[in-house]
Amino acid sequence: MRIGTGYDIHRLIPTVKMEKIPVGGVEIPCYYRVQAHSDGDVLVHALIDACLGALALGDIGQWFPDTAKEHQDRKSLEFLRPVLQELKKLGYRVNQMDSTLFLEEPKLAPHSDAIRKTLASALGLELTKVSVKAKTMEGLGPIGERKAISAQVVVLLEECSE
Repeated sequence: MRIGTGYDIHRLIPTVKMEKIPVGGVEIPCYYRVQAHSDGDVLVHALIDACLGALALGDIGQWFPDTAKEHQDRKSLEFLRPVLQELKKLGYRVNQMDSTLFLEEPKLAPHSDAIRKTLASALGLELTKVSVKAKTMEGLGPIGERKAISAQVVVLLEECSE
């Protein structure tokens, strides 16, 4: 059994028209866009770092550098697939995921079930093993000032014989 933690933060840019930001593989409508090289899905980025960290395999920046053109605007769930394949190759799989998103808006409650289902499917887990929570920063700091969004993830890996 191995435990890993991951964290990611991205700048939010206000927009005049309604746009969408990716959170856990789900496009959430809001008046912001994420500034990032890839699609900027902080939840998936933190999940990847948690998986890599559990087995001391580095971090997302080492695996998918933001200097590589092939990663420009790429969907973050595409980065997760080879990481999960590497875990499997090393004899591990994700058993459970717990996450917390930090943002003022958009409100995630209407989307949390879709996010959980998307991540459970990507990880090959039952829905009861994927937790997604959201917290505001009560107006404090860059997240509270609606200048950033961040996510923290903890994963539990188990050995598998597949």
